[in-house]
Amino acid sequence: MSSSAKIWASIIVSGLMLGTTAHAAEPGSYGVGATPTSDQIAQWSIAIKPDGSNLPPGSGTVSQGADIYGNECAACHGTFGEGAAAYPKLAGGVGTLKTQKLKTVGSFWPYAPILYDYINRAMPFYAPRSLTSNQVYAISAYILNLNNIVPDDFVANAKTLAAVKMPNRDGFIFKDPRPLTHDVECMSHCADAKALVITSDASKAGITPKTTGPVDNMQGSSAK
Repeated sequence: MSSSAKIWASIIVSGLMLGTTAHAAEPGSYGVGATPTSDQIAQWSIAIKPDGSNLPPGSGTVSQGADIYGNECAACHGTFGEGAAAYPKLAGGVGTLKTQKLKTVGSFWPYAPILYDYINRAMPFYAPRSLTSNQVYAISAYILNLNNIVPDDFVANAKTLAAVKMPNRDGFIFKDPRPLTHDVECMSHCADAKALVITSDASKAGITPKTTGPVDNMQGSSAK
């Protein structure tokens, strides 16, 4: 190969290498879809923090909530939150968690802002995400009033809802009470299984809930 041909070959190879390097430095893309806008992302980022620090603007009263609840919620949850058919109760049950375990907004839920979160994302059952922020605030106010947590003149908004202290605020265990254990897997000369003793049981500590259904109350079945 002549010297001029070698020079041109070197230039071509160098160009290919530079092109490959430049291409590799570019961010990967499949060429499908478009980059979402901040408004589009906001439509999916709807989770409300338990402390209510990111509750949206808006407000609603107990009386407004009563009207909206009657139209959108009462058919399933009852006029006064007593529950209809197999749909859950929303009111009552305070003080029953150690006995009958009637879990309602008033007896079980630890933070009021998560009531807004759930209604906003999942209710009404037949048309979730159809309520405005004012309507969600109003329904939240009404349900809290049904549970005697807020007065009749309560106005729910980002500030007042976050300030509500639920009856079961201190009833949750947020730190795992089980001790940290460290051991090496036994492959030989292991401890006698009969000598091992279970010193704690999460089910007896009331940490693990029941499965909510007929299996919990089966009498005389083979699964017993």
